[in-house]
Amino acid sequence: MQAAPRPFWPPLAAGTALGLVLLFTFLISGHGLGASGFFARFAAWLSALLAPDWAAGNSYFGPFLRSNPLDSWIGWEIVGVIVGGLVGALSSGRFKAGIEHGPRIGSGSRLLWALLGGVLVGFGARLAQGCTSGIGLSGSATLAAAGFVFLAGFFGAGFLGSIFARRLWQ
Repeated sequence: MQAAPRPFWPPLAAGTALGLVLLFTFLISGHGLGASGFFARFAAWLSALLAPDWAAGNSYFGPFLRSNPLDSWIGWEIVGVIVGGLVGALSSGRFKAGIEHGPRIGSGSRLLWALLGGVLVGFGARLAQGCTSGIGLSGSATLAAAGFVFLAGFFGAGFLGSIFARRLWQ
């Protein structure tokens, strides 16, 4: 019989830990947290494998082709997020493969909505030149006005989206 999973961290403790991690990343690397830059670099690298001439001539992907995605600090941050998430899930007894969905939506539809949401958030992150971590957390931590404007818009959009999604999960 499997032991019950350990409880989640209290939100204030998790937020404090995230703030400390953000502070230490600024102190150690000179950068804040972020993720979308890695995925842009990875997409450029993948494009160069599949269509090298097109990728080199592309005005967006071209500048990213100067190095391997793991030559940048952000690449190693993503590796750390993946490894840390796996270690955390395994050590808390919460690792389980599956697709969570509500009673009014099937697995296929849930995956389609997740893909659509991910593409929209990814496009928005590159359009804004940063993701929720890069603009929201790191930008706000440096008291940049754009960070606070982004967070207000992000939470507002999340609230409006939850009104629609809540019906699928009840």
